[in-house]
Amino acid sequence: MPNADAAGDSVVNACPDPVEGFAVSVDADGRPFEQPASAGRDATNRPDPRTLSGPSTAEIADENIHPVVNDPAPKLPVTVESCDGETVQVTETSRILAVDLYGTLAEIVFSLGMGDYVVGRDTSTGFPQAEHLPVVTPGAHDLNAEAILDLNPSVVLTDASIGPPEVQQQLRDAGIPVIFFDDARTLGGVPSQIRAVAGALGVPEVGEMLVEQTEEEILGSMSWAPEDAGPLRIAFLYTRGGAVQLLAGPGSGADAMIQAIGAIDVGTDIGLGRSFTQITSEALIEASPDVIIMMTEGLNSIGGVGGLAKIPGVAQTPAGEKQRVVDMADTQLLSFGPRTGRTIAALAEAVYAP
Repeated sequence: MPNADAAGDSVVNACPDPVEGFAVSVDADGRPFEQPASAGRDATNRPDPRTLSGPSTAEIADENIHPVVNDPAPKLPVTVESCDGETVQVTETSRILAVDLYGTLAEIVFSLGMGDYVVGRDTSTGFPQAEHLPVVTPGAHDLNAEAILDLNPSVVLTDASIGPPEVQQQLRDAGIPVIFFDDARTLGGVPSQIRAVAGALGVPEVGEMLVEQTEEEILGSMSWAPEDAGPLRIAFLYTRGGAVQLLAGPGSGADAMIQAIGAIDVGTDIGLGRSFTQITSEALIEASPDVIIMMTEGLNSIGGVGGLAKIPGVAQTPAGEKQRVVDMADTQLLSFGPRTGRTIAALAEAVYAP
């Protein structure tokens, strides 16, 4: 059990305003207005990315979680203002369950050095240190109340991206503290999310250490397009078995990752009003992406690059003509946790130097 310090009883907001600083602003040509001084790999010798062809896979060089400290002592109790409007008190962190659609919350908990107290996981929590944990989302991303209650968690960290909400309420009715965090997928929200989780678990100082490390990795990994070539137009397609074909747009998280590597998110550029929109072949052809990014399982579900080419409109795009398809693991691409810097670096390498 964590060595709790009873000098706690602080108040934490689980939905703080996002930190400004990682939102990537672009000019009329799609280039970042200002590249951080610490950013990027040398782009001077890169070929024009439009001359590249063939698929590639973005892979994080090190998938492991590296905690900033080991086994920190939480200061408890902590009163948390949950994102759903409820006030929750955390008095014990000996059995933590962190679940959301992208595995972000568990990634933060492990990075804070409290992974030994995590008792279960969702299917999106896929890093090596969590592989042994029992899964509480046996039906894809739906929480199973009985599986969670069997684990007897002392606190549950979650957000609105996962459900159904009746399960989270059932856990509260059973006397378990359930905290909802912000589920927005932005670079600016990463530091705020880390601080909120660290504060809720009674380790705010460790959270600041993790924020500093994460910010440095994000800024150090940003890699822009070659200066002598115009920015790539990149589309993020979400598909499952061909039945679901969605194009990502503003607020999807994919837009932030695409802009972070100096490219144009075509969903945002063509004026999509939602984070994910059912796309027609005509709209996809008109969007004219140079590269298509997909989650690995989604690409596999349609038969790989060959299956993607059969989706109406894909073959008529520059990306389809050159099979410029980049896939990345479902548990990594949109996590927006402490490994975000590594994710950006891997995505940039797969796009610009496959």
